[in-house]
Amino acid sequence: MVFRSFCTTFAEKSEIYHFSGRLMATKTAIVGGGAAGFFLAVNLKEMVPDMEVTIFERSPRVLAKVEVSGGGRCNCTNSFARVSDLSQVYPRGHRLMKRLFNVFNQEDAYRWFESHGVPLVTQDDECVFPQAQDSHAIIDCFLTLARRYQIVIRKGVKVQSLADLKGFDYVAVTTGGSPKGEGLRWLADMGHETERPVPSLFSLSIDDARLHALMGLVVDDSVVRIPGTKLRAEGALLITHWGLSGPATLRLSSYAARHLAENNYQAPLSINWIHRNEADAQTRLLEMAVREPQKQLTICNPFNMQQRLWSYLVEKALADRATIRWAEMNKKDVNRLVNVLVNDTLQIVGRAPFKDEFVTCGGVSLKAVNPVTLESRHVPRLYFAGEVLDMDGVTGGFNFQAAWTTAYTVASSIQKSLDTNNLLTNNINFITT
Repeated sequence: MVFRSFCTTFAEKSEIYHFSGRLMATKTAIVGGGAAGFFLAVNLKEMVPDMEVTIFERSPRVLAKVEVSGGGRCNCTNSFARVSDLSQVYPRGHRLMKRLFNVFNQEDAYRWFESHGVPLVTQDDECVFPQAQDSHAIIDCFLTLARRYQIVIRKGVKVQSLADLKGFDYVAVTTGGSPKGEGLRWLADMGHETERPVPSLFSLSIDDARLHALMGLVVDDSVVRIPGTKLRAEGALLITHWGLSGPATLRLSSYAARHLAENNYQAPLSINWIHRNEADAQTRLLEMAVREPQKQLTICNPFNMQQRLWSYLVEKALADRATIRWAEMNKKDVNRLVNVLVNDTLQIVGRAPFKDEFVTCGGVSLKAVNPVTLESRHVPRLYFAGEVLDMDGVTGGFNFQAAWTTAYTVASSIQKSLDTNNLLTNNINFITT
C-alpha cells in the first residue's frame, strides 16, 4: 500500500536530507478549503514564510459554510464566560480541546482576528461575531491573506488518496464533516480508526399539530431532556411549524446525536417550559388562585409566558376543565398543570425536514492522532484539523473555535517538525511509489 511504502522510507529520507545548512522551501497540501483549512494555511505561511502551501477543495467554492453560518453573520467563537467545563460545550473531544487550549484558545482567536483586520464584538449571550455582522468579513480576511502569502487554491479537485498528493512533504486533512462517511474511506484504508458520522445540531420534528400552531413563539428559558437518560440542555426554545428548534434544542441534539441516530430519531422528549421545580410551580399557581380567583385559568398566568402558549398548556393539562376559574381549581387540577409545566412529554418523530445540518459527530478517531501535534499515528507528516476529527461542539461559536484551535496546532506542529528535523527538502516527495 502507498502509505506503508511512505512509512518505510521516511526514516531513510530523513537521514538523506538532514542538513545543517539553509532550509529549502517545503510543500504542504491542505485537503479542504473551509474554516480550518484556510486558518491552517494562513498561520503556516506566517510561521514558515518559505513554505509552499496549496489548498485543495473538492467543490467549486471555498469557505461555503463560513458564508452561511450564523445566519450569514458567522458566530466565529465564544467568550466561554459561561463555560465552567469544556464538556458542557464539546460533547466529544473536550479533553483534547482542554489540552490544545494551552496552544491556542478563544482569547488567542479573538486577538488573531482583530490583529488581522476583523474587529469583533461579544454579544450578551457571549457569542462573538464580526463587528460588521457579516460572514464576509472573515472570508475576505482569509482570501486577502491567501493572496498576500501566495497560497495556491485549487477548486474542484477531489483528493481520494495520498497518491494524489505526490510531491508534497506535509499533508493536512481539513475536509470537515462527512455525513455519509464516504469522505473517510481513504483515511480508513490507511489504517486510521474512524467513528461513524451522524448529524449533530439539528431541529426536532414533533408529532403535535397543536404545538405546530404556535409556530414562531420563543420560550426564553427552558429545559429539554430525553427521559431515561442524562441527556439534557437549557436555553431558549423556538416553536416551529414542524416542531422545535432554538439553542436548547440544538444543544440537546448535539449531546444526544448518537442516541437519537441509534433510535432512528424516534424518542420521547420532556420539556420544562418554565425552568422551575414542581414546588415552585405549585406555589405560583396557588398564589395566582388567591390573587385572581374569579378569572378564567387561560386568561392570566403567573409565569409571564406568551398567552397562546399558556392556553395550549392549560388545555393540554386540564382538557375540558381548561375554562374553569382559578377559584375552582382542585388538587388534581393543580398537580396536572404542574406536571405539564415542568415535565411535559412530547414525541420526537425525526429530524427537521430541511437538510440544513452543518455539523456532524464522528470522523477520524482521536485515538488515531497524536494529541499534542494532531499528527497521524499511522502516517508520518499527515495531520488532521477541524471537524474531520471526532470532536464537535454545541451551537454558539464553539465549532469554529475548535477549527481555529486545531488548525493553529497543526501549523505550529509542522513548524516545529521543520525546526527539529532541519530537512533540506528541495523535492522530497510525501508519497513514494
